[in-house]
Amino acid sequence: MLDGVGAQSTFLAVAVRSLPSPSRLLPSPAYLLLEDGRRFDGTRLGAAGPAFGEVVFNTCMTGYQEVLTDPSYTGQLVCMTYPQQGNYGVNSVDRESPDPCVAGFIVREAARKPSSWRSEASMEAYLARHGIAAIADVDTRALTRHIRSHGAMRGAIAPAGTDPDQLLEQVLAQPLMEGLDLACGVSTDASYVVGPEGEERFHVVSYDFGVKAHSPKLLAERGCRVTVIPAETGLHEILSLNPDGLFISNGPGDPAAVEKAREAILSISEAGIPVFGICLGHQLIARAFGASTFKLPFGHHGGNHPVKNLDRKTVEITSQNHGFAVKAGEGRTVDGAPDLQVTHLNLYDGTVEGVRHLSRPVFCVQYHPEAAPGPHDSRYLFDDFVELMEARRAARA
Repeated sequence: MLDGVGAQSTFLAVAVRSLPSPSRLLPSPAYLLLEDGRRFDGTRLGAAGPAFGEVVFNTCMTGYQEVLTDPSYTGQLVCMTYPQQGNYGVNSVDRESPDPCVAGFIVREAARKPSSWRSEASMEAYLARHGIAAIADVDTRALTRHIRSHGAMRGAIAPAGTDPDQLLEQVLAQPLMEGLDLACGVSTDASYVVGPEGEERFHVVSYDFGVKAHSPKLLAERGCRVTVIPAETGLHEILSLNPDGLFISNGPGDPAAVEKAREAILSISEAGIPVFGICLGHQLIARAFGASTFKLPFGHHGGNHPVKNLDRKTVEITSQNHGFAVKAGEGRTVDGAPDLQVTHLNLYDGTVEGVRHLSRPVFCVQYHPEAAPGPHDSRYLFDDFVELMEARRAARA
């Protein structure tokens, strides 16, 4: 039994051990500055900065590591609308690419200590280790409302001592997202293979414009050997691989600035080889057949976007991350692309979320059916792709 003094000493010792580190007791002030001059103050999280990029918001309640490592966020400062981030730490399994891809990260509250048996490090340590500038204690609700009202805009995360006038000049000197080809910058330098789980059924060639790890994994689960190729790979090299199907991945930047896959999409689909695209891949496929794309005011970023499947007459809750969209025509047509038909519509704003070719085995969706992070409502699309490859093989038998 402890006496009163002993019990008090024990309590104080435990209390001291449970205190946050000095760096968390005395956080370093930082701020986010938007190109219109709006400033949001907070505290440093991760690297000091400054970091520049297009400021967008993401509505996912979980999956911050998948967001951080999604190549589609290249060149962007991502604000998470859900207030608490970092609760379960980070690990080597949930990443969608080897390193974080965001230009910067913005949160309301960062967990001081992660709590998960899968955690290998804290989110804060992870950001610092990879040199990603981030800011916490920001009024993310006010920031999100501002972006929704005024559109996505360029911004910077910087230490509090940074001169705001000079920082604003640097922000305004940053390139706009329109016209930027960021996909080739995040693509793999050399081809690599993701082997099938179980017996090999098909060989899929996947363009890497910023592919997330989950897409080849889901194809592998369906018996596909997936050869992931650089964005610069030409048609003849793809044909030499003798693919059963071509997958066009997600990726960052303006689809109008990426013309690398156009010849392959047209020639391979003309040969009857199935083509499936998601996100940037959807935009590239649509543009290959004559469609145009445009910049959305603040994009679609999150895991709760309702999309109507016009063929099945069902609604899917989808994971999305894009700032551009395909221009629709009248009814279910695509403007400038008479051979394409709209298959999916976004129920928030009515934008095109999916199309298919009327005579070729080609289809694509604007959202992320691999769902990393997000709901699994749309994973059937990978099965549809496999069915197209099965139908082609049966027709040739």
